[in-house]
Amino acid sequence: MIKLTASRGNGTIKASFVLPVSETPEPVSVLGDFNDWDPLAHPLKKRKNGTRSTTVELEPGQRYAFKYLSDGGTWFNEPEASTHDVNEYGETNSVLQT
Repeated sequence: MIKLTASRGNGTIKASFVLPVSETPEPVSVLGDFNDWDPLAHPLKKRKNGTRSTTVELEPGQRYAFKYLSDGGTWFNEPEASTHDVNEYGETNSVLQT
């Protein structure tokens, strides 16, 4: 699940990426255009409510391709993303429109 909220004062959008721990027992990161696809930039942290989540600040009015990467090396998409596009490698990425 992705939740978008407006940030105060700086004009950015906060995007919260949330996954149930039951579906992702291993550590997971979100990678995308917003962090140069860096697997260490935005790990999802375990929460007491049974989820993993992280928040990223994004520019409004932009389109961002992204995917999740598990610690086991498995890539997967966000089913609730705005849309999904095929990248230059023929793989599908999730897309978030802010």
